[in-house]
Amino acid sequence: MTETGPLKRAAALRALDEVSEGMVLGLGTGSTVAHFLVGLAEYLRVGRLKEIVGVPTSLWTADRCRDLGIPLTSLASHPILDLTVDGTDEVDPSVNLIKGLGGALLREKMVAQAALRMVIIADQTKIVRRLGERVPLPVEVVQFGWEVHQHAFHEMGAHPSLRTRADGQPLITDNGNYIIDCQFPGGIEDPKAVEAELAARAGVVETGLFLEMAEKVYVADIGGITVIERSK
Repeated sequence: MTETGPLKRAAALRALDEVSEGMVLGLGTGSTVAHFLVGLAEYLRVGRLKEIVGVPTSLWTADRCRDLGIPLTSLASHPILDLTVDGTDEVDPSVNLIKGLGGALLREKMVAQAALRMVIIADQTKIVRRLGERVPLPVEVVQFGWEVHQHAFHEMGAHPSLRTRADGQPLITDNGNYIIDCQFPGGIEDPKAVEAELAARAGVVETGLFLEMAEKVYVADIGGITVIERSK
């Protein structure tokens, strides 16, 4: 099996080519983005990039940026971002995504929607023919009455399970919510319909479906970097 760490780093470094001086960046969450943050911090340190500020998509990202010396701002101060760079859990041929295995889907989507452009960094293991083939769809829900969603998700063809921590207690997001992971056997046939049905349910805060949001994906494999762009 190919070690994905170096591949993630290669994709992350290529994505730095998208960043220009003076940009306000949305900064994603996760192991792939971690490589991007290290690279960004180094570019700032040596003066290759200047006057960059970032909007973090999680408490983890904010802490990591502070450790690395990357200046931070907020959506309140910068409601329009130049670019968001993030990772993904799956990407299909149309550059639709499933995100949220790291638990930051709500803030990731808010930051992505605020950006003029969204670029994704990934390794080849994230490429799928149909969303939901390999990973469950995360759905963030309020804690109150979360159990009521279980039957509805079953009716949609999913196998839902509440995400828990190592100690068996429910995982609580940065926003104080729960996550229900919905496994769709064979993948999600109609992501737009699933997104609409989930969004219509009271108590559902957000889903991990990022549809028609990413402009391009830098995909790293042992043969190099491939760029997949979404058709306009």
